[in-house]
Amino acid sequence: MLQKRTRPEKVFTVFNVLILLLVSFITLYPMLYVLFASVSDPVRLIRSKGILFHPLGFTTMAYKLVLNNRSILTGYLNTIFLITVGTLCNVSVTALAAYVLSRQRYMLKRFFNLIVVITMLFNGGLIPTYLVIKSYGLIDSRWALILPGLVTTYNLMIMRTSFESIPFSLEESAKIDGASDFTVLIRIILPLSKAIIAVMVLFYGVGHWNSWFNAAIYLDDRAKYPLQLILREILISNDVSAMGNELGANDQEMISENIKYATIAVATLPIMCVYPFIQKYFVTGVMIGSVKG
Repeated sequence: MLQKRTRPEKVFTVFNVLILLLVSFITLYPMLYVLFASVSDPVRLIRSKGILFHPLGFTTMAYKLVLNNRSILTGYLNTIFLITVGTLCNVSVTALAAYVLSRQRYMLKRFFNLIVVITMLFNGGLIPTYLVIKSYGLIDSRWALILPGLVTTYNLMIMRTSFESIPFSLEESAKIDGASDFTVLIRIILPLSKAIIAVMVLFYGVGHWNSWFNAAIYLDDRAKYPLQLILREILISNDVSAMGNELGANDQEMISENIKYATIAVATLPIMCVYPFIQKYFVTGVMIGSVKG
């Protein structure tokens, strides 16, 4: 039988709803503003001041210019390479390291766990890291964007804790039947850790998608630039000339704001479309990896 809620409970519920609606608006409005501005009429957009609740007119010229730009397409291909190859390498190596650090009978488990945790507090710094990358001949190589951050300590700790929550008796039974450590990892641990693997894919994938700083440091060839570095050049350097070659100088200057917003939308929407398919694993995976069972 449902109990009738008291007046303070109703007030509290209404207050919570209002707060959540406000937070939702604050979170969603910047994305809506970018979307509205990207399809607005350039003249009306320049004259507009303040917030936007709808497009000012409608034009897709900015999207046509962005999608026809070779730098954007090349950046997409480079980013897709980083996400696929980089995330695969990240998750594979993180799973191997987490499996070793989660085993009960591993003699140096505590020592290496301590070493791993120390890396969360200290690092070599930018210049020593650059010299290491240069000594391995990785300057102007896409691998310079993958190998230095192959394992993130935070992700490793989450995955290690998740592996520790799996009953050790399963491993013992497999070892009695002659299974090796690789067999235990691939056929027992990983199939039981789909949620945490999905979270790792999300974390590493979003990290590669948003990364631009390492590319700016280690890459010289523009043909290897990821999408976010090209986006940064457009927004920070205010350079949209490569996208409006067929337009006059006045038209190019007028539509430059639309091009910036359209570029942001093109660079953001794909990863936002992927997130809902992984979200169902997100909370479960993080909780499994954060609380030791």
